[in-house]
Amino acid sequence: MTNMKDRQEGFERKFALDEEQKFRAIARRNKLLGLWAAEKLGKSGADADAYATEVVKADFEEVGDEDVFRKIRKDFDAAGVEQSDHQIRRTMEELLATAAEQVKNG
Repeated sequence: MTNMKDRQEGFERKFALDEEQKFRAIARRNKLLGLWAAEKLGKSGADADAYATEVVKADFEEVGDEDVFRKIRKDFDAAGVEQSDHQIRRTMEELLATAAEQVKNG
């Protein structure tokens, strides 16, 4: 009986760790995405960092990536930046892979 309980607790710890790493990877992706978008918008330095923070905060509006995508899309449209929806989503995917690797490697 103790072995089953220990095993269950081990699975729960692994699940919690995996979820934390996933959260950290998404937050890091959003920061990287914000910096990428800031560059496209002609921002640099502190303005780029502030914009990246806005992108990170946009992710708290709803579950999933749509809130972040909508922010980038809206800002690009307002500034006349030529990027297709596909290009934005592809960049989001690429940066998520990069962020996950960064989180995994510490």
